[in-house]
Amino acid sequence: MDSSRKRSLWRSLLAEPLGVMGGVIVLTFVAMALFAPWLAPYDPLKIDVMHKFAGSSWAHPAGTDQLGRDLLSRIIFGARTALSVALTATGIAGLAGILLGLIAGYGPRWLDALLILCFDSVTSLPMIMFALAVITVMGPSTGTLILVIVLVSIPGYARFIRAQTLSLVKSDFVLAEQAMNASHWRIILIHLLPNVAGQLLVVLSMDVPVVIMLEAGLSYLSLGVKPPTPSWGNILYDGYVSLRQSPGMVVMAGVPLILATLGFTFLGEALRDVLDPRLQVRTLT
Repeated sequence: MDSSRKRSLWRSLLAEPLGVMGGVIVLTFVAMALFAPWLAPYDPLKIDVMHKFAGSSWAHPAGTDQLGRDLLSRIIFGARTALSVALTATGIAGLAGILLGLIAGYGPRWLDALLILCFDSVTSLPMIMFALAVITVMGPSTGTLILVIVLVSIPGYARFIRAQTLSLVKSDFVLAEQAMNASHWRIILIHLLPNVAGQLLVVLSMDVPVVIMLEAGLSYLSLGVKPPTPSWGNILYDGYVSLRQSPGMVVMAGVPLILATLGFTFLGEALRDVLDPRLQVRTLT
């Protein structure tokens, strides 16, 4: 992609108010995750029972939980947990999905049929039941949670890339390369991959909040990130258990989940408008 094309994409992205808002929210959470040790006012694991269920104050802007731990510090470190799980899982699943999707769409039909059978077999399993089964066998941990998300997500990404690839294999530029006896790897890497990567990036950005919610939900059920590791799901569970003593804990845990969902959704919508050539053609006409 040349520099003029990049500048055009950046201008188009900055022209979307919701996209800019989503980008600011996402960058804020990324900064929280990267600089959590410097941004958090307290150690998120430090117990101070003498000040449990403390309300909002200058010392503790978001209050404290049932063990006297600073909620703001735990929320900031929870952003690191949420984004590390979400970005790692979607990144691995996206790479595997784009590889399998390209193979299925460009490879021989018997291989395509075999891969589709595997994708359908995994997709047919109830996601929650599959997650519970894997976590029960392997034990709840961050690694197990990432593995579950990856296994559940790969079929959807692969089928999406397969559909995009099938629409490209009969294109003039691919047929021209085949007529010149270009290698299959050259066609896949030079012509097919750049044309499907942008669309997958949009899908991944839209799925990041889904993964964050899934991580929070499983952690809420004590099947994800183990306490005392700061996690928005763990904070939400602590708030539910202590709802009568400190109802504000549930609100404090829910706000970052809502903001992260809005941020990645707005950013994904803006990326879709910028990267989808069909929408660009429709806009020009």
